[in-house]
Amino acid sequence: MAPLIKEFNKSPEKFDTRVCVTAQHREMLDQVLSFFEITPEYDLDLMKPNQNLFTLTSDIIIGLRPVLEDFSPDYVYIHGDTTTTMAASLAAFYTGATVCHVEAGLRTFNKKSPFPEEMNRCVTSVVADIHFAPTKTSEENLLKENKLPESVIVTGNTVIDALRLSVDKVTSPEFKHKEIESIKKILRPNRKLILVTGHRRENHGQGFIDICKALKTIAKNHPDVEIIYPVHLNPNVQKPVYELLDDIKNIHLIAPLSYPSFVWLMHKSYLIITDSGGIQEEAPSLGKPVLVLRDTTERPEAVASGTVLLVGTDVDKITSETQKLLTDQQHYKEMSSRHNPYGDGTACAKIVEFIDKL
Repeated sequence: MAPLIKEFNKSPEKFDTRVCVTAQHREMLDQVLSFFEITPEYDLDLMKPNQNLFTLTSDIIIGLRPVLEDFSPDYVYIHGDTTTTMAASLAAFYTGATVCHVEAGLRTFNKKSPFPEEMNRCVTSVVADIHFAPTKTSEENLLKENKLPESVIVTGNTVIDALRLSVDKVTSPEFKHKEIESIKKILRPNRKLILVTGHRRENHGQGFIDICKALKTIAKNHPDVEIIYPVHLNPNVQKPVYELLDDIKNIHLIAPLSYPSFVWLMHKSYLIITDSGGIQEEAPSLGKPVLVLRDTTERPEAVASGTVLLVGTDVDKITSETQKLLTDQQHYKEMSSRHNPYGDGTACAKIVEFIDKL
């Protein structure tokens, strides 16, 4: 949402734009706000110990009431598929605002995968009045759900806008960042770099054990390759990862990264292994092949275009597909040079232009 906020702020004579954050993920939020130089007008600061979906959902709806009553917005913009998104859409509906859903129409058609994101976005689509779909496939999903054609606008994804701004910033000579400098020190120069991320609930347990087994095999078969893994703080992720991978020389297990550092690592990586949704859109913009540690994806366009490949948590498939990308240059070139189906970095301008004409 950062580039969209900036796009609205270009026209203060037309739009009175205010930012509200729930702080569902406090630390991640703060470093992104700092990086993009955004100061929220409203901060609900809802994160607390032992938080769960029951308390979070209710706290968001109740917390947003005074904000919405104070500002009385005509339009409320929400993004993606978080619990904040779903709860905020309901709160905005209760106050009579026009609900605008950015990154609308993604579907796996399995309400339990990913959990709770699939249900969050489906509920949000029921409540939303305007749907900014990133792709034609997303638009088709919404039209099949009987959304009015005039309410669905294909824009590309704003994450590409954000990524382009970010890469330009983190790769500029004047940009200095302590975390990036510390990463540079642990990586051996002139080696192929594999970036790994993983956090999905559906992979907890045996899934993460198998993922780690595959990474261990890859590291041992390719000692000249560097694997860097910012490990999610969830104990269900930390336990198998550190038990199985902590003693391998060319696997670097590090703490979760700030947004600028992660963008820098994506830019420097040779390929990416992940169960993240957003990375499936971001990495192809940088020409990085992605192996997705999931059996289903709400981003089928990436699979169809050939920029990403679903490998699930199958040890043999993760290992073989990674090794193929490491050794088969023609295969790597074909996968890394495919057209990114998620846009050209002009999504925010299209969204603002649409609202300006209403």
